[in-house]
Amino acid sequence: MSETFRKFLRTLPDFPADLPRFDPASAPRKPVELFKQWLDEALDAGEQQPHAFSLATVSAGQQPSSRMLVLKNIDGDGWHFATSRTSRKGQELDVVPQAAMNFYWASMGRQVRVAGPVVQLSAEASARDWAERPRADGSTNPNWQLYAVQPTEYEFWQGSNDGDHVRHRLGPDGTVHG
Repeated sequence: MSETFRKFLRTLPDFPADLPRFDPASAPRKPVELFKQWLDEALDAGEQQPHAFSLATVSAGQQPSSRMLVLKNIDGDGWHFATSRTSRKGQELDVVPQAAMNFYWASMGRQVRVAGPVVQLSAEASARDWAERPRADGSTNPNWQLYAVQPTEYEFWQGSNDGDHVRHRLGPDGTVHG
């Protein structure tokens, strides 16, 4: 684009004036507990769709793609989301069953990244998810699939107006990673 556009982009605000502080030393050791705490704080701050995230996948040819989805659940199977097996993401997950989820809460200057292998959950769980959608009409969808990311890494990121952002990386067992 033009130099004018580049300069325009530089004038846009990065973060709100008041951002929460984050001290990893006082955070819950378990990543899911920290995520739920941050999700509650995002709700309290008025974030719209705080359960929405960007899901990144790759094709067999290693072409990345991402799109917005909503988190369905977190349990022993992993972090749940759903899509049609015939969609681009469904086809990519069939070939390369790896993904990264990125939650972003702008008003708080926070991001959470979760990455790891992806598994398909049962046909029964998938059918139940389809039936429980807000616009469910009683129909069935045999292509609807509930998936779960089984995290091998987590990253909690807190923005700061002074550029001293906090990056807290954890393994699946809660051990801190560089």
